[in-house]
Amino acid sequence: MTTRHPEKENKPINPIKKKPNWIRSKLINSKEFFLTKTIVNNNNLTTVCQEANCPNITECWSKRHATFMIMGDTCTRACAFCDVKTGIPKPLDELEPIKIANAVKKLELRHVVITSVDRDDLEDGGSNHFSNVIIRTRQINPNTTIEVLTPDFLRKGNSYKRVLEAKPDVFNHNIETVPSLYLKVRPGSRYFSSLELLKNAKKIDKNIFTKSGIMVGLGETRDEILQVMDDLKAADVDFLTIGQYLQPSVKHFPLDRYYTPKEFEDLGTIAKAKGFLLVSSSPLTRSSYHADDDFAKLQQNRINNN
Repeated sequence: MTTRHPEKENKPINPIKKKPNWIRSKLINSKEFFLTKTIVNNNNLTTVCQEANCPNITECWSKRHATFMIMGDTCTRACAFCDVKTGIPKPLDELEPIKIANAVKKLELRHVVITSVDRDDLEDGGSNHFSNVIIRTRQINPNTTIEVLTPDFLRKGNSYKRVLEAKPDVFNHNIETVPSLYLKVRPGSRYFSSLELLKNAKKIDKNIFTKSGIMVGLGETRDEILQVMDDLKAADVDFLTIGQYLQPSVKHFPLDRYYTPKEFEDLGTIAKAKGFLLVSSSPLTRSSYHADDDFAKLQQNRINNN
């Protein structure tokens, strides 16, 4: 705890509730998994799959699907739910754009998700670095669609526009939770600032799909979840993910309850009825879970409809 989350040292202990039988990761031991692991390690890359202790890592890596985390492995925020290391980050790796681009090529990815830690220490929040990664990745992989999952660039002015100018196919920023829980769950972020970021992204470039996600099980009400859906639709968000919060340790934000698969199915049905183009709602859904398959289906549907 001391090395990864020093800010949680004096937090109260919150016992972790036993997982129900529907919260089970798929254990897959395949050549593809180890190939992905080798490429990631040999290029000294960071993935959110590893840093956030994602339950889907073996399944995704066995499909050569890794979510790259740029700008280091240390976040300047201290969100109560997150397992990514917090502290003082190292300087940016200027070679990271080419490393990511080459890894995407070696993995032969048709769709890549690129996320990052928060870098409040940088004047632009890391937007220029994000842009460089997108541009270099596209140069080397012209047929790969690119999805970015960005920080909120809070108090960084219009720096986020640099990311949009690089023309990612999908601009994702997670709203994470309901407004009433923000000060406890995301103390360094602001709900309406995140909404504004998503709204402005669509205003700036209507050809870029926008996406956001929410965790459930932190103590929110059903009505609050539905209000978040409405807020995201009002911001012209195209894609929505809904997944179960899994408490990383006894020092993290306490889990309130596990939602059942039926509850996730119902929330997904409501979200689709509200008009989201793509919805993923299940206990193990994460921002990039099946993102490649979902985006491919959307593109095929567009071709069929035309």
